[in-house]
Amino acid sequence: MPFIEINDIAEREVLPGCKARIVHADNMTLVYWSFDPGTVIPEHSHPHEQVANLLDGEFELTVGGETRGLRVGSVATIPSDTPHSGKAITAARILDVFHPIREDLL
Repeated sequence: MPFIEINDIAEREVLPGCKARIVHADNMTLVYWSFDPGTVIPEHSHPHEQVANLLDGEFELTVGGETRGLRVGSVATIPSDTPHSGKAITAARILDVFHPIREDLL
């Protein structure tokens, strides 16, 4: 199916205060996250390359030990196997693109 309406995809609560709408293509996964203010994403890593694009709100992201405050339009690239974590400063929405596909999110 080449066309998808994001709002037609049911949200999944992945962590408390963290919901996701997930789209899978043949070789990548897109995750539209919504975070409640104060939601913490614990440090983790995965073999997937990740690009995070802040769509709304403010979010603090730590990648490989470097912390930055993200605002609308900020983009972060996260190499595979790099530890990263985050915290929603306000209500926030992020679009993450993963390559290759996130089998664990199917």
